[in-house]
Amino acid sequence: MTDLSIETLYQLCDICTGEKEWKLLLDDLLSFSRKFFIVDNLAIYLTDTNSQRLEVVYARSFGRGKSSEADVSWGEAVASRVVSSKKMIIEKPEKIIKEERLTNPFIMGVPFQPFICNPGALVIIRFGGPDFSEEDTRYVSFLRTQVANILAKKLLSEFEEKVKTQSSVRQLQENFINTISHELRNPLGFIKGYTTTLLREDTKWDATTQMDFLRIIDRETNHLQELIDNLLDSSRLQSGQMKFDTQLVRMDALIRDEVSRALVNHPDLIVHMDFDSGIQNIKGDPNRLAQVIDNLLGNSIKYAPGAEIYITVKQTRDQVVIDYRDTGPGISEKYLPNLFTRFFRDPEQSIKVHGSGLGLSICKEIIERQSGEITASVPQGWGLTFTIHLPALPTAKESTIGEKIK
Repeated sequence: MTDLSIETLYQLCDICTGEKEWKLLLDDLLSFSRKFFIVDNLAIYLTDTNSQRLEVVYARSFGRGKSSEADVSWGEAVASRVVSSKKMIIEKPEKIIKEERLTNPFIMGVPFQPFICNPGALVIIRFGGPDFSEEDTRYVSFLRTQVANILAKKLLSEFEEKVKTQSSVRQLQENFINTISHELRNPLGFIKGYTTTLLREDTKWDATTQMDFLRIIDRETNHLQELIDNLLDSSRLQSGQMKFDTQLVRMDALIRDEVSRALVNHPDLIVHMDFDSGIQNIKGDPNRLAQVIDNLLGNSIKYAPGAEIYITVKQTRDQVVIDYRDTGPGISEKYLPNLFTRFFRDPEQSIKVHGSGLGLSICKEIIERQSGEITASVPQGWGLTFTIHLPALPTAKESTIGEKIK
């Protein structure tokens, strides 16, 4: 290796300050370095924060020995000693056998600069030589700094992402507390107000008015009960304490039952159902699966009043696939990734409609506990479609909901 020109150093620094993903930056840096620096294998080791073990975060094999990279040296022992001693270590074979070049590695290991979060080592390997010169040593020190800078950018980016996530969670929790406080006050205010009114001794209410007041109290009590149930269910699911009573379930029959119940309370609801014949049984908790369908129906009633609902159930070779779609306003696609997050509520709808932001997260937890998957989409730019995949039993002669699996 010869002394590097100013132009070459500029090119190296330009590569290291690029906008590419960190591994691609390292690839470019090392590919450029091989024009004037011999390297067969290169590995970067960092100490894992949790286990405190030295682990490879990047490794690359170049020309010589590339076809045998799974079997050749990657300098693990040298890396460990470098991190322990915090000094550069150079190892070379006592005797060089040209015919067995891959078993005669020349290894140089250098520790990372202190500003890297965890101790690490950069290991350079040459199979069969040449030996590392003083100029090589200087370049590896320069290379170590550039690699450290790239890894520092990586760690900083990960830290920023973690902070954003934690900040988002905190914001969701704060919004949740505010929402729950508001949601609790609303029904309690109605119940307290109408109960106090009925108990007034200075006023007599006719039977019709009394019945209207009692209906409002009953409605708000149900709303309060639903809110408390959602809070309890979400807490149990998160802690793994919710129990599931696994049985044979026919999803087509279960859906028909839930739709019939919804129509009792919402006779104007329009639901179109299209089910394949011969829908196979699944293994699941019928009560919890009914809760999912009930939550989806309630979601449409709340956020898409007057919209028509389309439910299809299809049988594939090994799955029961449920498509649930309403023709309401839907949700902006930018919010779709957050739709199943606890406490999340559509900012564009939350002002108009009250809710805890727990219903869909509960649906997701329940479906996943049944070894299934639920996703959401806005296929036409309006409306909202939920797709549920549940594993079907290979053979399903039993067809009654609630039959216990032995």
